[in-house]
Amino acid sequence: MADTRNLILEIGTEEIPARFCAPALEQLKANAVKALDEARLDYEVVDVFGTPRRLVLYVRNLALTQRDVEMEVKGPPRKAAFDAEGNPTVAARKFAEGQGVAVEDLQVRPDEKGGEYLYARKLIKGESVTAVLPPLLAGLVTSIHWPKAMRWADREIRYARPIKWILAMLGDRRVPFAVDGIETVDTTRGHRVLGPAEPVKVNDADDYFAKVGGAYVMVDQHVRKQVIWQQVTAEAARVGGFVRRDEDLLEELTWLVEQPTAFTGVFAPAYLEVPSEVLVTTMKENQRYFPVYKAEGSEELLPWFIGVRNGGLDHIDIVRAGNEKVLAARLSDARFFWDEDRKQPLEAYNAKLKEAVFQEKLGTQFQRVERLVALARAIGKALELTPTEQEQAARAAWLCKADLATRMVFEFPELQGYMGKQYLLKEGGDPAVAEAIYEHYLPRGAGDDLPRSRPGIVVALADKLDTLAGYFSIGMIPTGSQDPFALRRAAQGVVQTLVENRIRVDLAALASQAVEQYALSGEEALKTHGELMEFFRARLKVLLEQRAVRYDVIDAVLAAGFRDVTDAVNRAEALAAVMGEPEFAAVTGAFKRVANLAGKAGEAGAASAEIDPGLFSEAAERDLYGAFVDLRPEMKQALDAGEYRAFYRLATRLKAPVDAFLDSVRVNVEDEKVRANRYALLQALGGLLSAPADLSKLAG
Repeated sequence: MADTRNLILEIGTEEIPARFCAPALEQLKANAVKALDEARLDYEVVDVFGTPRRLVLYVRNLALTQRDVEMEVKGPPRKAAFDAEGNPTVAARKFAEGQGVAVEDLQVRPDEKGGEYLYARKLIKGESVTAVLPPLLAGLVTSIHWPKAMRWADREIRYARPIKWILAMLGDRRVPFAVDGIETVDTTRGHRVLGPAEPVKVNDADDYFAKVGGAYVMVDQHVRKQVIWQQVTAEAARVGGFVRRDEDLLEELTWLVEQPTAFTGVFAPAYLEVPSEVLVTTMKENQRYFPVYKAEGSEELLPWFIGVRNGGLDHIDIVRAGNEKVLAARLSDARFFWDEDRKQPLEAYNAKLKEAVFQEKLGTQFQRVERLVALARAIGKALELTPTEQEQAARAAWLCKADLATRMVFEFPELQGYMGKQYLLKEGGDPAVAEAIYEHYLPRGAGDDLPRSRPGIVVALADKLDTLAGYFSIGMIPTGSQDPFALRRAAQGVVQTLVENRIRVDLAALASQAVEQYALSGEEALKTHGELMEFFRARLKVLLEQRAVRYDVIDAVLAAGFRDVTDAVNRAEALAAVMGEPEFAAVTGAFKRVANLAGKAGEAGAASAEIDPGLFSEAAERDLYGAFVDLRPEMKQALDAGEYRAFYRLATRLKAPVDAFLDSVRVNVEDEKVRANRYALLQALGGLLSAPADLSKLAG
């Protein structure tokens, strides 16, 4: 193996925001791999590490010389390179000189278009890595794209936070370069509090990890996350409790500390009278604490919290006391909001919604609530809820936005819905209505829970459909990646709620009822409804793609209609399943031909309304018609029952008569009646076969 050295690049900064760190390291690694490959520098491993104050690139066994490369360069055409006697012209000599080769070494070959040209082959020797690395590493430092960047002092460079130092070592040698006047060094810096005051000398790249670790910096983010979780769970066990693993909180804490130490604090048990989600939100969102539960699976909180400090055990009692004091103040506020909000019934807050604007062109939250009640009643009937459930859904729609006017939700917007549920339960309201108030916001994002109670499903659909219809009615439709009002999430929530709860309903009819409430003109309403259904089509396509359904199967199913999205998913999964069965795979080609011919007949107006068996003159068409008539009742019964796999398995019995018809019967005969009759047969057959999915859309 060629001579190699390990490379370390450390970009030292002020504390980078936690959410920026992991994406920055991903960019640094990808950019490094690309740059090293383009520079023809071999290596064994490229890895990245980091903390809030440093981004680190580590390259193991980096080659000390670039790979040699042989290049072929195209020159002038032969007719310009040689005179009539075959002697090289000035053009040939200059080309050879420019490429550093002798004229006699030039080759004449045809190019891809057939013309003859001169070609020069030359060997480019690899340069020393010491010449290549400085500009390469300087480029890597500046290659990271930050969501927000800043300038500091009189420097031109923009970065997430000011760069304080750049360590660059190849083996035991510093790699000299500068970024906007910041020269590289052979020193690193330790933990801001625990580490030495002076920079730490790094003798070589292999020495880096020991030196930075000795300065109380846990530079490997994967190890740091594991250590944090081990410490947190140990602290919970010590006080006889349980902590739930929260990946988002754990990831954030990983990027907030360089030397983690978990500690346990306590708060007054009286605060446990406040709903648990309020306490959890206060601890996690405001303070980055892990709440402690009584046991795994339990919803009961214990009066403990677990925090993570950026440092060691020194003065941990002071740290604990300070955190307890801050949390106590926040919990005191939460209890005050809880007590004050309950001084009047939840319904009383609806009056304040008249002053809260939903959207400038779409009215107030109170007007929105009135629409939701009407829409919930319509959806409840469509979903065939019992009269009691319909009233529960309407009541939940009337109260579902009331908690937006409470002090608690004003302080903690993420608790909307949850607080409405808690306030209604506390005043003795219907638990089914309370649950629907909570569920109507679900799902709040990818992977979130879905509404499961029937009133909750109704209000969730009403809320999302009203939002979509409203924004679409004023032309605020998402384009590209821009979706400031989370309309894609709302539409995806509608589709997921219907599909995952296996609800069979006409989504187009529900969307029409939502649009009607905005009193648009007939033309505007049709346009809005059409755009909204196309939007749902795109969301259903995403859902099917997530289920690994083939693209052509998706296109075939959606072309056959998707007003009932649950049925569309069933059709897609059934077709995808039978496509893998040899019996059906063998007939798809023939069925596609039937579907294509039927489609062309319809476009040309060539088919008659009725099939006349008396006009059949060939055995193949009589046999096909007979098989079709025999199988049609069973196939329609399977269609009506949603038994699509059974439908396709019945269809395979048509293979032999379909093949015989296509092989021996000419459709476009001169006799107009016979031609129309044959097209009518194809249309009837194609219409039946393509009812669940337009088979002409299938690939292959």
